[in-house]
Amino acid sequence: MKLITERNDNIIIKTIQNIAGAGKKYYIKGVFLQANLQNRNGRVYPMEILEREVSRYNAAYVSQRRALGELGHPEGPQLNLTLVSHLIEELYRDGSNFIGKALVLDTPNGKITKSLIDAGVKLGVSSRGMGSLKETGTGVQEVQDDFYLATAADIVADPSAPAAFVSGIMEGKEWAFIDGVLTEQKLDHVKEVIRKTSAQNLDEVVLREFSKLMRLL
Repeated sequence: MKLITERNDNIIIKTIQNIAGAGKKYYIKGVFLQANLQNRNGRVYPMEILEREVSRYNAAYVSQRRALGELGHPEGPQLNLTLVSHLIEELYRDGSNFIGKALVLDTPNGKITKSLIDAGVKLGVSSRGMGSLKETGTGVQEVQDDFYLATAADIVADPSAPAAFVSGIMEGKEWAFIDGVLTEQKLDHVKEVIRKTSAQNLDEVVLREFSKLMRLL
């Protein structure tokens, strides 16, 4: 068995103002999983396998408010509570898609997610599971019956949006000095780091640099 991750960018960000005025609630909603369709990684998930796993996941995690997700690209199937950013509240079938809805939490990574949303950064979700693959002979890999859905959605950044990330930070704050350090120098450093980063590692670097800046607030 191997770690299998799949990314979906077709999500909607919603913010709801609390009636009591105690800030906003942030939600992400959209296609978390897709069946019977070749995805960008050249894989196909048979509907009966995804239906089985979503049913198990809903019973064991969503209904028990244990369906947590992380910010970024975890390297294994296990959930790391220190990296949790959101709670998946709904996951249901709609045709060949499985639609999910998640509440962004007030954890450290949840706060980073909210700041990314406020800065206008385009976000996506990435599912995580374990299983084996079978070549179909047409360049397509079919996910096999031993597939286990570990996390329906982690939050990931769009690799095409580093400029929006940087400009969002610069426009969102009236910064001059923080603890005696000229903030423009730090922002210039972030720009340079992002500019030199390969597309393969961009998500991780963007989130890391943003986290560093947030710790200064």
